[in-house]
Amino acid sequence: MYAEIKAKVNKETSSGTLLHVLIPNVSATDYLKKYTGSDTLIGELRIDDGRTIRADQRKKAWAILHDIEDWNGDDAETNHWWLKREYRRKSGESKFSLSNCSVTTARHYISFLLDFCLSWDVPLSESLLNRTDDINAALYATLMNKKCIVCGHDGELHHVDVVGMGRSRLEICHIGMSVMCLCRKHHSEAHLSGKDTFNSRYHIYGINANQEICDTWRLNTDRKTDGS
Repeated sequence: MYAEIKAKVNKETSSGTLLHVLIPNVSATDYLKKYTGSDTLIGELRIDDGRTIRADQRKKAWAILHDIEDWNGDDAETNHWWLKREYRRKSGESKFSLSNCSVTTARHYISFLLDFCLSWDVPLSESLLNRTDDINAALYATLMNKKCIVCGHDGELHHVDVVGMGRSRLEICHIGMSVMCLCRKHHSEAHLSGKDTFNSRYHIYGINANQEICDTWRLNTDRKTDGS
């Protein structure tokens, strides 16, 4: 049995530390009786120390790998094997394990997995916003793959900052403009709600368009055309 827990020190004794442990949304009694024959749990406790992969990161990575399993029919372990190899080839990362890699490696690997899902239209069983460990990377990946940052459906370019009256979006220079990718539904919601309300609702923000984003969306990058 693998589960995330919340633990609080009860007291220190000469033989060890007594903990109050909560396993959220899990009833462990039947499991313990079935597999251990008692109500006593013997197992391992992994403590997130801020340096090695966090429990929530591990959970996100495997959840994405299981979504890929549902999509291509290969088991999650097999997908992890070849996707990790591809990630290492592209990133130059050395060998690592989701059991004890660094927080940074876990974050980059999760972003790589999400980028794969966006590129190949792999359906996620949960919102991308709940799966990502790096919102900035997710915002960039959805722009590059033209997918809505909120729901993952095909999207269109949303100008987070108002372009202004009399300025053609086809002619203005987009380099540095704050943008994100939203589907038609969420694009309309963003305009109706207003920037601050919409961004706060989904905990997102616009990122500055660079040359790659502009090339993907065929946006003008010539400053001479808008008089700047």
